[in-house]
Amino acid sequence: MAGVAKEGSAVKVFYRGTLEDGHVFDTNFGGEPLAFHVGAGEVIGGFDDAVRGMRPGERKLLTIPVEQAYGERDEEMVLELPRTQMPSGELTVGLAVQFHLEDGEEVDGILIAVGEDSVTVDFNHPLAGKDLVFEIEVVSVD
Repeated sequence: MAGVAKEGSAVKVFYRGTLEDGHVFDTNFGGEPLAFHVGAGEVIGGFDDAVRGMRPGERKLLTIPVEQAYGERDEEMVLELPRTQMPSGELTVGLAVQFHLEDGEEVDGILIAVGEDSVTVDFNHPLAGKDLVFEIEVVSVD
């Protein structure tokens, strides 16, 4: 079946991602479509699964459960660190910070508490622990 998204297909899609309360956390409607290969792990699992079987021009609205999105929040990924490990400058709650690990990997976190000698950093994905609602429109399938 030509034009149907399946494993390995190169697809382009427009999407709008919202939380269950209607808050839009990301969208590309009105911009450039997102291009990815179905089944290649380039997008969250539930999004990948949702596109399978869709054709260009088709739209879908679905809820992706936390297990197929960014997973549950893990409190072990909330760490208290010495303030000396932070970049220089003003440190405020909500600030996004990036750390370089010894193996070269980069990890992102959000400051959730700032003390005199230490800071608390949440390394969970901001959407961890949340079901996500997506509106998806397939633009093309190759």
